Amino acid sequence: MTKQNLMSLPNPFHTLQTFSVNGASHKFYSLPALEQAGFNVKRLPVSIRLVLESLLRNCDGKRVSEPAIKALGTWAAKAARTEEIPFVVARIVLQDFTGVPLLVDLAAMRSAVTKLGKNPKIIEPLVPVDLVVDHSVQVDFAGSAAALAKNLELEFSRNRERYQFLKWGMQAFDTFKVVPPGIGIVHQVNLEYLAKGVLHAGGIYYPDTLVGTDSHTTMINGLGIVGWGVGGIEAEAGMLGQPVYFLTPDVVGVQLTGALREGVTATDLALTLTQTLRQAKVVGKFVEFYGPGAAALPVVDRAMIANMAPEYGATMGFFPIDAECSNYLRATGRDEQHVALYEAYYQAQGLWGIPQQGEIDYSQDLALDLASVVPSVAGPKRPQDRIELPNLQREFFAAYQRPVNENGFGKLRADFSKSVKVETTAKKKARISSGSVVIAAITSCTNTSNPSVMLAAGLLAKKAVEKGLKVNPAVKASLAPGSRVVTDYLKKTGLQPYLNKLRFNTVGYGCTTCIGNSGPLDSNVEEAIVKNDFITASVLSGNRNFEARVHQNVKSNFLMSPPLVVAFALAGRVDLDLSCEPLGTGKDGAPVYLADLWPSLAEVRDAMQSALKPEVFRKLYKNFAAQNPKWNEIPSSIGNVYEFDAKSTYIQEPPFFANFGLTPGSIKPITGARALGIFGDSVTTDHISPAGAIKKSAPAGKFLVESGVAFEDFNSYGSRRGNDRIMTRGTFANVRIKNLMLGGEEGGNTVGPDGAKVSIYDAAMAHQKNGTPLIILAGQEYGTGSSRDWAAKGTNLLGVKVVVAQSFERIHRSNLVGMGVLPLQFKEGTTAQTLKLDGTESYDVVGLDASIKPQQDLTLKITRQNGAVENVSVRCRIDTPIEIDYYQHGGILPYVLRQIVARN
Repeated sequence: MTKQNLMSLPNPFHTLQTFSVNGASHKFYSLPALEQAGFNVKRLPVSIRLVLESLLRNCDGKRVSEPAIKALGTWAAKAARTEEIPFVVARIVLQDFTGVPLLVDLAAMRSAVTKLGKNPKIIEPLVPVDLVVDHSVQVDFAGSAAALAKNLELEFSRNRERYQFLKWGMQAFDTFKVVPPGIGIVHQVNLEYLAKGVLHAGGIYYPDTLVGTDSHTTMINGLGIVGWGVGGIEAEAGMLGQPVYFLTPDVVGVQLTGALREGVTATDLALTLTQTLRQAKVVGKFVEFYGPGAAALPVVDRAMIANMAPEYGATMGFFPIDAECSNYLRATGRDEQHVALYEAYYQAQGLWGIPQQGEIDYSQDLALDLASVVPSVAGPKRPQDRIELPNLQREFFAAYQRPVNENGFGKLRADFSKSVKVETTAKKKARISSGSVVIAAITSCTNTSNPSVMLAAGLLAKKAVEKGLKVNPAVKASLAPGSRVVTDYLKKTGLQPYLNKLRFNTVGYGCTTCIGNSGPLDSNVEEAIVKNDFITASVLSGNRNFEARVHQNVKSNFLMSPPLVVAFALAGRVDLDLSCEPLGTGKDGAPVYLADLWPSLAEVRDAMQSALKPEVFRKLYKNFAAQNPKWNEIPSSIGNVYEFDAKSTYIQEPPFFANFGLTPGSIKPITGARALGIFGDSVTTDHISPAGAIKKSAPAGKFLVESGVAFEDFNSYGSRRGNDRIMTRGTFANVRIKNLMLGGEEGGNTVGPDGAKVSIYDAAMAHQKNGTPLIILAGQEYGTGSSRDWAAKGTNLLGVKVVVAQSFERIHRSNLVGMGVLPLQFKEGTTAQTLKLDGTESYDVVGLDASIKPQQDLTLKITRQNGAVENVSVRCRIDTPIEIDYYQHGGILPYVLRQIVARN
């Protein structure tokens, strides 16, 4: 931006001022200056003030208006939320599972404008975009020194076509950059490298803000940076200059006091807050931490808590800016002059320091004494279901017998004691039963970004090896650090060899098991599990443990700290009380207890001295190409318009812009809809659009076989998201999804138009052939989990016009609107079950027309088989005025494309 353009920017509240640092003056939009305009800025939550700065800086009378600034500047803690915020972010981060389909959409938009006779370069990101390739590596090989190289080799072999496409994107779009495979996990790379804290452009300094196409983008909140996860379609709009719109949020203040006790980890704290905040119903709200306990936490602990914001349902889990943030920036190799500028900027903004009790007005106040936190795990199916460690044995046994519709496994008590002997393919003998641990993974940015818990795992492994303990042969153990820095300090401390001896060899630098890329189990072990229907377990230091996410045949999954992952791998079972039962027998024949192995805080602190060295970060986060020869070998096509290959099974031009025209559609009633599926509570985006393995018998598997793809080359659903033909077939294809139209039977099936049981995909195609619109009915928390835009894209392409649920998770509701699918919400006390719906009915949405208002009540007219009619009041969950525009245009991308074409 030129100085002339800068001075021509609207400055209605006279907040454009200067601050000084390093002997120079810099311009910025001052929040304290708003006090002189009558705004009580000091009482606003810090997260709200940072969003307010974006509005001030981007006020142009079009995207951002003066009334929008006034509305947010007068935010009241207890007010009703009706105002829409147009938030213009500074940058966007992507991971490859969501980034590749986003790039496919951008390529399709360029094709569309080219067909209209326009310059394809009018489709260009207006903010910096960083894509980190971290979701593609799978744990095909584990437990050996060669695992890392072998998994990387397979990753490049499987994903060569996708990576070629990413390289095309790098040359086609000016602001699009890629961090190649083998570097780390997007959120850890963002925290350790990409984030700057304060940015500048056109002579103006401003806060680092972002959105990302992964729900755990919130990890950056631990560094005092505003950011959260959005769907890929919303991120595309943000790239192309569209603000991220959201309703003015409630802000929940969480006062932290005290300190963690000996033997308690930051993971235990994160799981405790996840349970507490989920129970407090913080869905769609900002959560802001304050108080002496928050101020005492290092950034790596704060980042773990912030990372879990999607699990507790919040838009953000935000920690304000203070000296700990500066310490982290220095420790991770940021330039000292930049850190000084960072400190001066936030001091000038009045945003320096963690607030204390009574200084800020919050919509709701909660408190937690850190001294009350105890060792915990979470599971077996949801991250918010925390279990205190001594209670795990009892809770697992209870879940084993609980009905499936009550989050249990529906098994008979008499079957619990059944076990079988197995000889692994490596000729090792093991015994398998329900409760056996078969996957133990130190994985996920949530934990691997924190040296304290990673070093604790290494120290525990050292003590275990010294006592002669070994990991059960049936356990597939793996270590997947979120960055290469972890490998550096585990080697320097001498702890990696002990992890290796317990088969926790490094398998890759990526999400691996946490995203579902756990790879195959030993074939003999898996055969025993399936044949006997055992409820075996995975233990992982991840953030998600939804059904069939980690592995399709491992039904119970427990989140825990890295040292506990090692401990349970040694024990080989989850149905025991590690607080008083031994986890093994030492070489001296004596029982070994968890307390014998657990490292003290002093031991962890001593090891930490080697963990964070600025020069290591600087070395490992530069010249990625030189450090990754396999990436350099990938060729790139050139040109501004991508030439789609009709034979490709990875990249296809999506149908979203087929027959694209400049005139939007109209909003009108939906009539004669039939149910495609009726689901219960907590249907996740993993259920709707799985990311893991593709079954040969599934519609997507059959399509790949018909396309000449061998089963061993299927790869995963996540890697195939650039191909709508596969992803549409994969929608609702999760092996654990339960369709109540079939009595709750597991698997992606339903009742077709002729009354026969068929796959959901085949039923949808039959309905489409008949011209019948479709409806999905569901319970509480529909769409919880990952910010998976294909969960909405696939829903749209199946022909679903409306989803009615008891409640929606924030991102998925937004994604549905963004794809032109109508979200409706049952009123309190009304469910598909109370209405006795079974899928034989037809449905009309009455009152849907051009006069629709956000969150307006509509009527769902239900006509039963016998002709009886029932009218049910439902709430339209198109929440904001801009979303009405999106819905009328058939989705956010057609809306944005029409705006761009009109301007050019």
